[in-house]
Amino acid sequence: MSVNQIKSKQRVADHGEVFTPAWMVEAMLDLVKEETERIDSRFLEPACGSGNFLVKVLQRKLAAVELKYGKSDFERRHYALLALMCIYGIELLPDNIAECRANMLEILADYLKLEESDELYRAAFYVLSQNLVHGDALKMRTHDDQAITFAEWGYLGKGKFQRRDFRLDTLTLSSAFSAEDSLFASLGKHEIFTPSKTYPPMTINELAGLMGERR
Repeated sequence: MSVNQIKSKQRVADHGEVFTPAWMVEAMLDLVKEETERIDSRFLEPACGSGNFLVKVLQRKLAAVELKYGKSDFERRHYALLALMCIYGIELLPDNIAECRANMLEILADYLKLEESDELYRAAFYVLSQNLVHGDALKMRTHDDQAITFAEWGYLGKGKFQRRDFRLDTLTLSSAFSAEDSLFASLGKHEIFTPSKTYPPMTINELAGLMGERR
């Protein structure tokens, strides 16, 4: 028995770690096929592992980018980054989250033929450091016991991206607040979901400059 097999069995026992086969990932994503092919649809995998689901979602989104913006290099680059920006994950194990970020970055870099020196590569690196969180989804806390916060990214056009941060524990209250018999049912979303921070519009170059800021 190999060391990897022993490690894997131990991790299954300790963390319930399992890996979904590729055919099953595709079949499950086909259940929400239209959403997987919409560039700005948002996906969160609360136990993302090394990215089996998220990689496939990104590939489908990039195919949509190519279909719609393939003739314009400017739009293709910006909407490819937006596709990445709309994918989120949480993972308990540090080696898995590092591998997930690397796998996602490789998919984008291959699609756009990016070098590590490219500002878009560095911007994507930063986005992944914010969107793919090392933490515990059940506790909604990061590995260093901070409240998990996600960046909501939007593309404003003309090379500008908008970022607003929201706490995960606030976002998960949506179903309770929207229930018909809830005391909060009459509240509008703007009253419930107030961002914890809003940033000025940023370009790819400005995002690339944040590459050293990780969590």
